[in-house]
Amino acid sequence: MWKRLFKNKMAVIMMSLIVVVAVLGIFAPLFAPNDPYENNILNKFAGFSFQYPLGTDQLGRCILSRMIYGIRPTLFLSLITMAGTIGLGCIMGLLAGYFRGPVDEIIMRAVDVMMSFPSQIMVFAVVALLGIDVRNVILANVLIKWAWYARMIRTNVMKYRDKNFVLFSRCIGSGERFIMLRHLLPSVAAEMAVLATLDIGWAILNISTLSFLGLGVQAPTPEWGAMLNEAKNVMTTNPVQMIAPGLAIVILVAAFNLLGDALRDALDPKEVQE
Repeated sequence: MWKRLFKNKMAVIMMSLIVVVAVLGIFAPLFAPNDPYENNILNKFAGFSFQYPLGTDQLGRCILSRMIYGIRPTLFLSLITMAGTIGLGCIMGLLAGYFRGPVDEIIMRAVDVMMSFPSQIMVFAVVALLGIDVRNVILANVLIKWAWYARMIRTNVMKYRDKNFVLFSRCIGSGERFIMLRHLLPSVAAEMAVLATLDIGWAILNISTLSFLGLGVQAPTPEWGAMLNEAKNVMTTNPVQMIAPGLAIVILVAAFNLLGDALRDALDPKEVQE
């Protein structure tokens, strides 16, 4: 799998791009040329220069520095969201697919209820109920997405629960927990990894959208969606202020989508056999 993945030039390029972006975010104080929170109203809308490579915004803050610091909430909150979504969905899907019966009925009816509501309405409802906060945004995104993963994982678990290697493990006295964690979870992990990679792009867009609407990351914290919100009023006088975060979101989401496609090709059983 890894050999096939690293032979895919697009996958290598996208992984390299994502790693570079993540490193920039982790070590933002080292790479940012200026303090992203420092205001200088006399220097607003400054042009490109060595000190301000992308100019400044309406408050005289360095756009490039805010872009670099904005990686942290934009990317890392998305990764936390996907970790929570996969964790909850995986637990529910494993339990439903393995035990079946009443456990399956209860979990799948909850899944049906969650999937019957439009996702964005659920997000707005959770944020409105719990208040505007980054933690509530993450919770809202997890709540609207876990059901989809639970259903997908349940379907895959049902395919493997009666396979010979699972039946043999059950015959020799292996516990239910051992079978689920050591046999069933690895069997569905590959497909889950592909879908999770594709959905990180969705999480980035969702968090950026909520921040753009004023329901996510709040000013003055730099975040790409919030930066778009600040830039919408000056898009004609200072277009770079909107183009920079908008282009960054498009590139990062595209990178995860292309990486997901490469993973899917690498894990395709037909391709592996060839």
